[in-house]
Amino acid sequence: MKRYDPRTALIVVDVQNDFADPKGSLSVAGGEAAVPVVNREARAAVRAGAFVAYTQDWHPPHTPHFAQDGGVWPVHCVGGTWGADFHPSLEVVGPSVHKGSNGEDGYSGFTMRDPVTGTEVPTELDALLRVRAIERVVVCGLATDYCVKSTALDAVRLGYGTTVLVDAIAAVNLSPGDGDRALDELRAAGAVVERSDRSIPA
Repeated sequence: MKRYDPRTALIVVDVQNDFADPKGSLSVAGGEAAVPVVNREARAAVRAGAFVAYTQDWHPPHTPHFAQDGGVWPVHCVGGTWGADFHPSLEVVGPSVHKGSNGEDGYSGFTMRDPVTGTEVPTELDALLRVRAIERVVVCGLATDYCVKSTALDAVRLGYGTTVLVDAIAAVNLSPGDGDRALDELRAAGAVVERSDRSIPA
């Protein structure tokens, strides 16, 4: 079965300078190496008539998400700054969905959560897919154990056939093994975890 067709969407998660660039405030080891694989997949998706969408963390300067304001993360991806911009090597061929713009925890591309009340609100991503009658999604980007995992789990929950490309992602690994545990969780939820070249075992 071909990976891409007009009922499939490639979702590229948070390939932004603060995550993908070694100088970024929350740089992910191996993040930059994933960019060429992501680009190759985006080109393949476009050739097959698939939809490609991108997500970006887009935080205000202060949010409970940040350590300076009581959270766990360094300041990152503040909207309109270099850190929030896409990595310069990323080929952007579709719309981008901003998340966390009002201080929410923006892990998933589909939902955001108020860090104080826990209230969840949707982003525009699901609507972008529904209007195009998308049935399947392929997820790649950064980081495996947070935004990629949350986006893929939400995709499964929303009824999309979901594939995660293991060579087009990279993990924060705040605790050793977090990335591997995230992949196990995705498999258990029903997502397919495979390499972009399916002839090589994941």
